[in-house]
Amino acid sequence: MGSGRHEEHKLTFQEIHDIYQPKIFRYLANLIDDYEAEDLTQEVFVKVSRNLETFRGESHVSTWIYRIATNLAIDRIRYCSLPFVDQLNRVETAIDADEQLEDRNIWTGERPYSAEQRLIRGEMTECIRSCLENLPEAFRIVLMLSESEGFKNKEIAEIVGVTLETVKIRLHRARTLLRKEIEKNCRVYRDERNELACEPTEEFSREKNNTSE
Repeated sequence: MGSGRHEEHKLTFQEIHDIYQPKIFRYLANLIDDYEAEDLTQEVFVKVSRNLETFRGESHVSTWIYRIATNLAIDRIRYCSLPFVDQLNRVETAIDADEQLEDRNIWTGERPYSAEQRLIRGEMTECIRSCLENLPEAFRIVLMLSESEGFKNKEIAEIVGVTLETVKIRLHRARTLLRKEIEKNCRVYRDERNELACEPTEEFSREKNNTSE
């Protein structure tokens, strides 16, 4: 691991930009709208460019870049929607003694929760995107970092700036809330490739259309 980190630190800014720009844009686009994601992505790499020379390599370059992107996204979200903090405080409580942190498959209750992972990691459908939008942003951030971006819990803790236990709690809550949103608003089925897919119910589609008008 140490040698990989050292090699990452040798990357030039252009190499870093070429590798991470598409990933950061995709990540931010799933947190905010595409227009703002494009603007924030540029801001991320301005910060990377300015601070690359002083980056000491104490964490992976990827972790460092995603931390910059996450902080900018949170600042933008809080600026646009102040109730976000209160919403998080209401739902982020300690895990009950009899509540399991080992999340299970959202469809079958079995481990691992591969169905959820495939739905999020695959081509993001409008249904899943809409359900994710209904989650508190702090929950959506850790869920996207875990399922879409593939970071381990310890890396997510470093990116978000919280404890490992907090990451576990947020991921558990996020998956629980997402499962409820999907069950309420989407029809899950297997497509012609026998892969899990989903589409919004007519009522959910009408609600989203009315909200956007």
